[in-house]
Amino acid sequence: MLCGLLAGMSAGCVPYVARRVEPERTAAAFAARSLADPGLRRFIEEQRGETVGAWPPPSWDFGRLTLAALYFSPDLDVARAQLAAAEAAVVTAGQRANPALAATPEWVSNAPAGVTPWVLSVALDVPLTTAGKRTIRIAEAGNLSEVARLRLGDEAWQVRSRLRVRLVDLWQAGRAEALLLRQDTAAQERMRLLDARFANGEAARLEVILGRRERERVALALGQAREQRAAALVRVAEAIGVSAPALAGDAIDFGFTGRLPAEAELGTRAVRAQALLNRPDILAALAEYAASEAALQLEVARQYPDIHLGPGYTFDKGSNQWALGVALALPLMNRNQGPIAEAEARRREAAARFVALQARVAGEVDEALAGYRGALATLGTARALLAADDAALAAAARQFTAGEAGRSSLVDAEVARGAGALAFVDAQAKAQRALGRVEDAVRRPLAPASPLPAVGASGPRDAKEGRP
Repeated sequence: MLCGLLAGMSAGCVPYVARRVEPERTAAAFAARSLADPGLRRFIEEQRGETVGAWPPPSWDFGRLTLAALYFSPDLDVARAQLAAAEAAVVTAGQRANPALAATPEWVSNAPAGVTPWVLSVALDVPLTTAGKRTIRIAEAGNLSEVARLRLGDEAWQVRSRLRVRLVDLWQAGRAEALLLRQDTAAQERMRLLDARFANGEAARLEVILGRRERERVALALGQAREQRAAALVRVAEAIGVSAPALAGDAIDFGFTGRLPAEAELGTRAVRAQALLNRPDILAALAEYAASEAALQLEVARQYPDIHLGPGYTFDKGSNQWALGVALALPLMNRNQGPIAEAEARRREAAARFVALQARVAGEVDEALAGYRGALATLGTARALLAADDAALAAAARQFTAGEAGRSSLVDAEVARGAGALAFVDAQAKAQRALGRVEDAVRRPLAPASPLPAVGASGPRDAKEGRP
């Protein structure tokens, strides 16, 4: 009977399935990733609720690249695994303790004649949880599961934030390269004119030396911009979760860099309230406090011992004996004061961490808004200077056309305008980074953009890659 019982219980057990991590296979899978992945197309269509036309698209805007990063991100896979563990802990917390069965056969060597020498005792241990401990455990595990879910959402935002910063870097490097290429052409033209004037005795040697030095400076800056663009492309690919060669041939639409809302459009009070009340890490800290509260409740409940019922049967040399035992721990040596005090301290710590986090978030918002305000002012100054350079270049062009000035004056104006354009691009990039810091402080897009989609516990590549 015992063997049959054990066999029946083992039939319902979950079998162990070995899963190996094979570095060669994972490396090959990463190298094979592509933005042309049909699974990515389905993911984008599901998130946007629309059918994607040509695939892959002729260009990738920030919204689509964000979805690609969420699709491929290995950091989200880690957060999803942590959420799965937290959700499994809820199941564990809800489990009831199994009863225990003990069987003790005995053989009496000097049993009287005619009396069976066997004695068999069978006893059950049925644990009964008291004081609502199981319900409290479920509540604690549920709060910790909510923490993991919120951290998954926060990690999704971090994926978007990293991508945004690196796209701004790539845009700035690309614009700088294009402007410096034009400036280099103008500097070469100016150098040619200076050499001609020097040959005719119309320019001093120092003027030629300074002109050549300026030409070399522009050439050096152009080389650095090309290096920065190549490095920025690699960092963008890393932020998306693909290799650099997988991204190199795709066109990127940087339209989002032209959107810079005025500070008044952000709604400073609303931004601050949003950050202080609804940021995922704020909500996660609240859930952690609720979990610490449940942990304290559990320790208080543990002052009351669980009960163990022990019904039993004994066959003693032909007689049948029935028993019903009750066992419980006697709270004589302690009443669980130590664990209760520890749980109270952890609850105070969780409350203090929440208040500290709110204070830090308030500082982040204020600092980010101040930085954005300053960046917009700097951008306005750079725009005005660029407008002045444009006006100077237009005036030089008119004078050159009218024969009132030489070619060198026009080239000098072109070089000066190129420097102003570089300063304007730099100011634009700084303003975009400042806006990104404001968005990071609030954890939501502030400029017109696609909202961050909800991130589920199961990854979009799980079925394709056969992950559990």
